Amino acid sequence: MLRNEGDRLKSVVVCTPGKEYFNVQDLAAQNMNEVADPERTRSQFQQFVSIMESFGAGVMDVPELAGHPNSVFTRDVALNTPNGYIRLRMGLHARQGEETWMAGILESLGEPCAGAIEAPGTVEGGDVILAGSVAFVGRSSRTNDAGIRQLTELLEPMDYDVRVASVKSTSLHIGGLMSAIGPERILCCQGAFPDGFFEGFDTVEIPCRGPSNGNVICLAGDEVIVNVAENREAADILDAHGLTVHAIDLSEFRKGAGGPTCLILPVERG
Repeated sequence: MLRNEGDRLKSVVVCTPGKEYFNVQDLAAQNMNEVADPERTRSQFQQFVSIMESFGAGVMDVPELAGHPNSVFTRDVALNTPNGYIRLRMGLHARQGEETWMAGILESLGEPCAGAIEAPGTVEGGDVILAGSVAFVGRSSRTNDAGIRQLTELLEPMDYDVRVASVKSTSLHIGGLMSAIGPERILCCQGAFPDGFFEGFDTVEIPCRGPSNGNVICLAGDEVIVNVAENREAADILDAHGLTVHAIDLSEFRKGAGGPTCLILPVERG
């Protein structure tokens, strides 16, 4: 179960790129920038997984879903909560169908289903960050108002205060602009959020220079994984604030428009 993205990471679901991530016939339909290099991609992913395993997190590696290049980005298709997983509904048409695939995986792990987003609602996991008593939610091209209403109905009984902000058009998800980096600490891009959005939290601000430079993985309070191929400035700022920074090159996943958090579906934190 998971209540706070800033708590210690205990277990995740990942999907090692095999062949589907490189089998892209229509980049625009998959919302990818370019086809990644297979050898470099697998090397980067192996190093990435090794960091989490060395930290002590349990890593469940599942096969890609056939015909779905984006299935390596496991974050987006479900949301784990204190009451079980919420089955989301993808906003990108090419990714619809991944929800059933991930639901089967989570149920095989014994995770109960706490609800589902139904049409016409869409919610992608990159647009939801759970932070203790607050659920930060992004209204984006992938997560619509109907989906946010349904999500709010599911999260409020779990004692979350749901705070919604519109995502800048240059970013896919709210997770590109902010991340939990501790139980009550947030990394955020300057000028991307309304006043008072982070009330009750300590914030570390970084310049808003790209689509996902606020995207880092919290391993535990004040320990993070950062893609330095894109976020060297963020890594330096976090280091200056006393965080332990695991710097890694994940450039082959930027080609697929993904950041570090996109590559993991956290199952348990605490």
